[in-house]
Amino acid sequence: MTGRGVDRRSFLTGAGGAGIGLGLGALLGETQSAAVSPAAAADQPAIVPFWGPHQAGIATPAQDHLHFAAFDLVTSRRQDLTDLLATWTATAAALSVGDPGGTIDDDLLRPPGDTGEALGAGPAHLTVTFGFGPGLFVSGAADRYGLQGSRPAALADLPAFPGDRLDVARSGGDLAVQVCADDPVVAFHAVHMLARQARGVATLRWSQLGFGRTSSTTSSQETPRNLMGHKDGTNNLHADDVDQLDQHVWVGDEGPTWMRGGSYLVVRRIRMHLEAWDRATLGEQEQTIGRHKSSGAPLGGTEESSPVDLDATDQGGQSLIPARSHIRLAAPSTNSGARLLRRGYSFADGVDALGEQDVGLFFICYQRDPTQQFVPIQQRLAESDALDEYIVHTSSAVFACPPGADAGGTIGAALLSG
Repeated sequence: MTGRGVDRRSFLTGAGGAGIGLGLGALLGETQSAAVSPAAAADQPAIVPFWGPHQAGIATPAQDHLHFAAFDLVTSRRQDLTDLLATWTATAAALSVGDPGGTIDDDLLRPPGDTGEALGAGPAHLTVTFGFGPGLFVSGAADRYGLQGSRPAALADLPAFPGDRLDVARSGGDLAVQVCADDPVVAFHAVHMLARQARGVATLRWSQLGFGRTSSTTSSQETPRNLMGHKDGTNNLHADDVDQLDQHVWVGDEGPTWMRGGSYLVVRRIRMHLEAWDRATLGEQEQTIGRHKSSGAPLGGTEESSPVDLDATDQGGQSLIPARSHIRLAAPSTNSGARLLRRGYSFADGVDALGEQDVGLFFICYQRDPTQQFVPIQQRLAESDALDEYIVHTSSAVFACPPGADAGGTIGAALLSG
């Protein structure tokens, strides 16, 4: 036991380039110098500022590719966690401006400081967003890091929803890393580097690759289509809706001090049974969603931007938007005004044992309080949504994403210093 602890600590702080301690000062120095002149950074191509009051990757315009990773902590030392988050923050800040994640020198007897697969690729609008799962605060009955009293009430385990078929091995996690970029190699490289730096402190629990954003997160982005061929996220919150973000996304005075300016992340892996969907008629598909497939307009409307009129009826007095349609059940007006900021991605993970495609939507949403927003909306959908005949939820997790940090700081420092 003692021997393993000594080996782990020497790995983290010794030479070799992969541990938490190595290169932290250099990384902080590089990222501070890059971050202290935001105007200069803005002149560089494809850079999303890392430092600021909110973490990047939440209200940031959605990029084309995703690599999401959940980690389990394997240390009982709070200092290990503090060191890991400091190193991860510095590395993420460096990668966001296109710098390597570590030094690559000519020493042939040491592992290179950067894994190398994204050298020369540029920043590609990379964002790295960190989140804390319920297990960080209490795991079983264990308060490993003395944080149980700091757990927000909003960070509650999600309930079991009707129809869920969750794979426990690819659900949950103590730490979350959401990486988005316009280059899939840049996104992969970030997770690769962070997983490497976590060795001895945290292990990868599960991960998910995503392509093709399924929501517009700014009013200037065109609404994308999901793998069912329908426009997805037409009425999503947008980054330029500042008042709406304050109301629905950013944690305010109701949260603990360390979470103010942060947001809560819910992820759900939703498999689509395309074989069944492809056999449905166009009319059945449109009645299921509540929108015309070609234009994206709500039933009864002429354009995608047409207001969703849930009271509209046909000449026979029947609702144009069916009672079990997806957009009716998910509408804010039927959910006490609750809204979510969505930034999900499509996925395609091969075929299953029956030869059917394992494809679907990796649903990502941010909100001020999942217990008041995601949970009641999903409960309504799980009980009545006509779309449930064609989908199944196979993975689930919830995380608290703290606010951003000032240049040279650490994401989550206010929690761990308390």
